[in-house]
Formats: sequence, C-alpha cells, structure tokens
Amino acid sequence: MELEVKIVNRGPHQLPAYSTPLSAGMDLRAWLDEPVTLQPLQRAMLHTGIYIALPQGYECQIRPRSGLALKRGLTVLNTPGTIDADYRGEVCVIIANLSNEPQTIEDGERICQMVVARHETVQWHPVEALDDTERGTGGFGHTGTK
Repeated sequence: MELEVKIVNRGPHQLPAYSTPLSAGMDLRAWLDEPVTLQPLQRAMLHTGIYIALPQGYECQIRPRSGLALKRGLTVLNTPGTIDADYRGEVCVIIANLSNEPQTIEDGERICQMVVARHETVQWHPVEALDDTERGTGGFGHTGTK
C-alpha cells in the first residue's frame, strides 16, 4: 500500500527516499550552508528544507540512523521525534554527538530516518480499577536479565 503525501523541498537535495525496497524508514538529508562540527556531548538543530502535509490519522517519526550511531556516535535527541499531521513547518532534526571526539556533518549527508505511521486517537474511559493480568504492576526489569 502506498500513501500519497504532499511535500515541499526548499533545499537542493533529493526528497527523502527508501534505501532498499523493504525499508521502513526514508533517509533525510541535512541542508547546511557550511559543515557543522559537534563537539562531544554537543547538540544542534539541523535544517532539511523539507515540509510535509500528512493526512489525518498519520504521523512522521524521526529516528536515528543505526550506522551513524554505531560508527560515529551521532544520534537524534527526543527520539522518536514526532511530526504531527497539522504541522506545516520545516522538518528539522536535533542531532547529538555522544562520541568522545568531534564529529562533522556535511551538507547533503543522511542524518536520520523518517517513518510515516498510522496512529489512533484515544478517548479516555475513566474507571475505578483495571483488569488483573499475569504481569500486574511488574515493570522496569521485573523479568530479570537472563
């Protein structure tokens, strides 16, 4: 199934694209006037030049690229970032350098993945108690490490 989404590209780079036929995420590129060097633990908001209009019931998630995280220690903060269907501003990405050395990001470099996903809208139904389950209130490592 394909979903048609309106997109404006004010930058010079190609539209977000899937790297392989079965990829869930599309690579998104940085639009920079000059390279950006991030010192260890430094973060910066990077422009992409991309604006999208998602249909109601959809969101776009901004996620790190695994290769950047593993090889260079670069990740996306507030992951996943959420682009709501009613947002019409530029898609910008907050990148952080979690490595021990400076990392330089170049114009046109693939900096993150975009995943467009359907979501539900919740209507809360207040009750006095929840149904019991086998798990109950166990959380945050309650099943151990092995």
